Amino acid sequence: MQTLITEEGGNFKLAPWDWRFYAEKLRLQRANFDDAAIKPYLALDHMIAAAFDCATRLFGITFEERKDVPVWHPDVRVWEVKGRDGKHKALFYGDYFARPSKRSGAWMTSLRDQQKLDGDVAPLVLNICNFAKGAGGEPSLLSPDDARTLFHEFGHGLHGMLSNVTYPSLSGTSVFTDFVELPSQLYEHWQERPEVLQQFARHYQTGEPLPDDLLQRFLAARKFNQGFATVEFVSSALVDLEFHTQPAAAASDVRAFEKKELEKIGMPEEIALRHRPTQFGHIFTGDHYAAGYYSYMWSEVMDADAFGAFEEAGDIFDPAVAKRLHDDIYSSGGSVDPEAAYEAFRGRPPEPDALLRRRGLLDDAKAA
Repeated sequence: MQTLITEEGGNFKLAPWDWRFYAEKLRLQRANFDDAAIKPYLALDHMIAAAFDCATRLFGITFEERKDVPVWHPDVRVWEVKGRDGKHKALFYGDYFARPSKRSGAWMTSLRDQQKLDGDVAPLVLNICNFAKGAGGEPSLLSPDDARTLFHEFGHGLHGMLSNVTYPSLSGTSVFTDFVELPSQLYEHWQERPEVLQQFARHYQTGEPLPDDLLQRFLAARKFNQGFATVEFVSSALVDLEFHTQPAAAASDVRAFEKKELEKIGMPEEIALRHRPTQFGHIFTGDHYAAGYYSYMWSEVMDADAFGAFEEAGDIFDPAVAKRLHDDIYSSGGSVDPEAAYEAFRGRPPEPDALLRRRGLLDDAKAA
């Protein structure tokens, strides 16, 4: 990036506030990929169908849209979810579009959790998103990040819909913080697989499938700038842990504390923390992520390693691996210790090399 600055006549050294601007320029040069090029192939309805199809192939569940279920807004859609035996398993609500009265962001929640304490209670699971509606009757077209978000939240939804526990307090996503993102982040892997995109990513006007050249450029762009992303996150997680290992009496200037800790870990001066301490809401506005910001990347370690089980089987829908995934991860909720649940599925603890390979920071030869 410093070379690019110089080539453009810039007489300054790359600083943290320059990084994203020049990284995007470099990405366009090297990967020759712009998110806008793929959006016509990522219509919302196609991506919903892709998410449902992956769940059917993995877990044998089916989805039938219901028009007779009461909803809180005309945009909300409802599907009845049935198991392999054809019996009712859940209702899934999709509230996908932004509107003035709606909180920003995307999340999964439930109106009712699965349980067996008071009879066999089926869950009512919601995915809430804020995608833009298409203008003038056109379909809603998703960016790659939007499509990933849809699969992510649907992964959380599956965690709730496939739950098979006795107590509601242990149902679905009622698991430890550093385990709750595994089912959601793992499900993202199917969204970017060629096998899925080649079937469901079709041009919203012509119906033509996603061109292979564009697909390959999209996949290559996903690994660009991952060194930066890794450093800015890990440094934030380390500073979070250091903040929360200090005695209460050690309160001091947070900016001075940040500077000292970054010097200690050898932080490159061209990169800043993803969240500076003075606006690090995750760790200071509540207890949920205090000393727990690391859990996002720990979940990435697990999801990359978990998807590796399908890659090793040579089939991203391998029935034997999918059954273990269902039984040990998606259906057990908080009834099994996370470490035991993961090792039951994978046969061993998670290995971080899988994440490094996914981010393009380690090739298979070095890993071997």
